[in-house]
Amino acid sequence: MKPLLKTLTEISAPSGHEDELRALVQKTVKPYADEIRVDALGNLIVRTGHAAPKGKRILLAAHLDEIGLIVSHVDANGFARFSALGGFHAHRLVGTRVKFLNGVRGVIGLNQMAEERDRQPGMDKFFVDTGATSAQDCKIKIGDKAVFDASFLEIGDRLVSKAFDDRVGVALLIETLRTLKSSPHEIYFVFTAQEEVGARGAGPAAYGIHAEIALALDVTPANDLPGSTQRNAIALGRGPAIKIKDNPMLADPALVETLTRLAARNNIPHQLEVNENISTDARAVQIIGAGTRVSGISIPIRNMHSPSEMIAFADVKNAAKLLSAFLRATDI
Repeated sequence: MKPLLKTLTEISAPSGHEDELRALVQKTVKPYADEIRVDALGNLIVRTGHAAPKGKRILLAAHLDEIGLIVSHVDANGFARFSALGGFHAHRLVGTRVKFLNGVRGVIGLNQMAEERDRQPGMDKFFVDTGATSAQDCKIKIGDKAVFDASFLEIGDRLVSKAFDDRVGVALLIETLRTLKSSPHEIYFVFTAQEEVGARGAGPAAYGIHAEIALALDVTPANDLPGSTQRNAIALGRGPAIKIKDNPMLADPALVETLTRLAARNNIPHQLEVNENISTDARAVQIIGAGTRVSGISIPIRNMHSPSEMIAFADVKNAAKLLSAFLRATDI
């Protein structure tokens, strides 16, 4: 799966511009689909199988988009101001390289006064320096979008990339489509758009599916770093995290118990996730129509929403095993 992860993460797909990535995913999964379509918001919806007598209609969601920025102003000296597409951590931005969708590259800088005095600068203090010396020779304009400019890296079992949030979930859905030979369930693999700007794609995608059960395949922050004081310890290499709660989603208790039981039965390392600081597509799916039983399988990640997001490949492999066991089970 490493080559797939590398391919997926090196495509630029900020929220609202998932087209290139969606096209690649669609081409890749088409041989395994019974039905495939793209809706008005850009969600890619892939159906496989029909529910057996004890089977369920299951929705699996992973989002295509990554965090990015959008230009809001270019000043007389060619410096570009921008707004965030997703949740940036300001202290990680200075000196970060970005790549615009038209190929222009730049470096994020911070107003000098803010760099010297402001320990928590707002987004209005940052700019992108593309090397332009005036507004006239600047090759970007208002509305242009960019993502972090960083390559895929292997460090032992650890993998580093700009966009594991959530290309790792996308890769897990693709790998499951490739390898799942049979299931008693009707399964909808939904590659959602615009999750980073408020989970805008997942709700409309789920509306016409009427799933009984849904899982979000996403990431969760690892807090196994020096100086961490987190009580719900999530660590790289200890297995995928089964989602109990995030903000503001509360998972179905029976579904959490089922995932936990299947992990134990199949000797799959796993963790339990209670997080107050993030949200996923699960929330949007949960409250659509008559409601859906939801939970999630999360990959622990360090340096979330940065150019160097880090995951453990062992966690990815174990997440794939857990998802496969869940989709083969009849007692869910």
